[in-house]
Amino acid sequence: MSFERPQPGADPADPRGALLHTQTPSPTAALPAQARTGETPSTPGTATPCSKGSQGKDPVSPPSDTTGPEHSQPAAAEAVEPGTHRPRPLPETIPDQPDGEQDRPQGSGAQERRTGQGMTTPGQPTPMRRDGDRLRFVGAATRRIARGIDLDEIVMGLCRATVPTFSDAILVYLRDPLPVGDERPTGPLVLRLRRTDRIPAERDTEGGFSPALQPEAPEMTGLDAVGAELCEVRPGSALAEVLRGVRPVFTDAPAARAALPELLVEGGEFAVPGGRRAILAPLRGRRRVIGAALFLRRPERMAFEADDLLVAAQLATHSALGIDKAVLYGREAYIADELQRTMLPETLPRPTGVRLASRYLPAAETARVGGDWYDAIPLPGSRVALVVGDVMGHSMTSAAIMGQLRTTAQTLAGLDLPPQEVLHHLDEQAQRLGTDRMATCLYAVYDPVSHRITIANAGHPPPVLLHLGGRAEVLRVPPGAPIGVGGVDFEAVELDAPAGATLLLYTDGLVESRLRDVWTGIEQLREKLAATAQLTGPDHPPPLEALCDEVLDMLGPGDRDDDIALLAARFDGIAPSDVAYWFLEPEDAAPGRARRLARRALSRWGMEDLSDSVELLVSEVVTNAVRYASRPVTLRLLRTDVLRCEVGDDVPQLPRLRQARATDEGGRGLYLVNKLARRWGATRLSTGKVVWFELGSSAVQI
Repeated sequence: MSFERPQPGADPADPRGALLHTQTPSPTAALPAQARTGETPSTPGTATPCSKGSQGKDPVSPPSDTTGPEHSQPAAAEAVEPGTHRPRPLPETIPDQPDGEQDRPQGSGAQERRTGQGMTTPGQPTPMRRDGDRLRFVGAATRRIARGIDLDEIVMGLCRATVPTFSDAILVYLRDPLPVGDERPTGPLVLRLRRTDRIPAERDTEGGFSPALQPEAPEMTGLDAVGAELCEVRPGSALAEVLRGVRPVFTDAPAARAALPELLVEGGEFAVPGGRRAILAPLRGRRRVIGAALFLRRPERMAFEADDLLVAAQLATHSALGIDKAVLYGREAYIADELQRTMLPETLPRPTGVRLASRYLPAAETARVGGDWYDAIPLPGSRVALVVGDVMGHSMTSAAIMGQLRTTAQTLAGLDLPPQEVLHHLDEQAQRLGTDRMATCLYAVYDPVSHRITIANAGHPPPVLLHLGGRAEVLRVPPGAPIGVGGVDFEAVELDAPAGATLLLYTDGLVESRLRDVWTGIEQLREKLAATAQLTGPDHPPPLEALCDEVLDMLGPGDRDDDIALLAARFDGIAPSDVAYWFLEPEDAAPGRARRLARRALSRWGMEDLSDSVELLVSEVVTNAVRYASRPVTLRLLRTDVLRCEVGDDVPQLPRLRQARATDEGGRGLYLVNKLARRWGATRLSTGKVVWFELGSSAVQI
């Protein structure tokens, strides 16, 4: 093994004396130094004269002046005492070669580089050491390229690893668009100049790389103007043949020289240094060529050697495979991000009597997909279902299972089932998905008219209720078993939900981490809510959006072990004075009685301008209800920012809007509702259905 030591008094800018190579003492110092084939064993402390080995010339003796940059070092190692400090090798880099080395005749000199026989002049690294430097450089460069995750990082890693150690400048072209995985490109092969790099104004010493010649040559300052932005590779052209060959080539070869005009702008090939000072290396991924890299050296620097083609091939191969993986990773990250975005609600609804806010934080930016979810589902009777859940795991499989459970919960909510029944059906659905599909869930239904909330829990952390006065309370709800266990009964509790209170539903990622247990986190959350409420005073609850941000601020550096889903609900409720409720017997007089009751309620509320529209629509909806109902029909009017009318009966069939023919005597009731109402709908209940419509102050007058 060899190591490099700077020589005292040597000028680091001198390529001949920048580095001084010696041999590292062997740990087995008792063994004598062995000579290579064709060499004479040397004694310790004696410099070994070496033969040039080309054209039969005599060996060159070391210069008498040993104070210059080219004096020799002992070639054999002396015994090393135990515990003696061994010098560390300098960072991996390719040492610069003296000028004129590239002009050596081929033949015996090439044989020396392959076999290591023959010696160079004192002060020059031996061919074997030069090969070792190349290996160390390739290892360091590939590690630097492999550090990149996305496309830009990998391309930048290739440029920074090669400039200025291996080349003075580089141009990297990539296919546009880049194929993903096994997909076959449909259009022509088009290369886009992705990045150019040259010797920077300051040395790049990261990883031990250091340039041999620092000043920037004028030829290398115009790379952006030399490289073409887009280059279409025509089938059968010289550039297509070079790319098909896959192997790097010197640009002085006829095929590469003919390919340069296609790759560069018009006249740009004249800016490429002559001789073997440019290498064109195709970038081939797993399936096809995805680009090309052009390595350049200045005219005053030594030319590339044949072994440098192997270095360029290694750099091109590692870069191309890394780019392939980065493109695949980018596509998977895009799919995961889109999957997560579609699984979670894009916007929250605005139900009557409650205001909502939410937050979602992934466990890490590099994995934006997980199994946490939240939802708010409007229910009949101005109620709203609040749901938060957490599927085990953080993979795309967890996200897919979460989407299925969320869809199931929405379907069950549409049936207006009790919360404990919803959890029971979710448990059955999780068992159908697989034996290890576990999840926790909390399902709550808020009624703004009665100011009550019904909660059922399946192994989820309990919610926290922040009262108007600033008191934060952890609600006592049955813990229950997680969804997917099977054979477990879920319980529901009904609690008060006073106006002005805020209910906070969350997943365990907010309160549990490696640094604290779940109950410690819940207590910290309760204290955080109470402290935030004190800032706005006892009569004004804190704004919902600001409250969510304050809650997330309680997370420390080590508290992001899991996804976090947060749903906050501010209960405004509906005052009893804004609610009118009646029962109507299913008889022919019911529509007339419904019109009179609605007119009185609107007069009491000062909304006489809506009387004509409300009377007409109430009469049509109640007429349809009493025609088929066998039990009393319910009529309810709610005054909030809009006027909402709800008519319920015991018939489960939902009405359907249809276009009545000119000869039909009926079938126009829902048509009028659709034309005059601001919004309308019908919801199936466990005991029948509810048909509702809303009118604003700008309702059409009849």
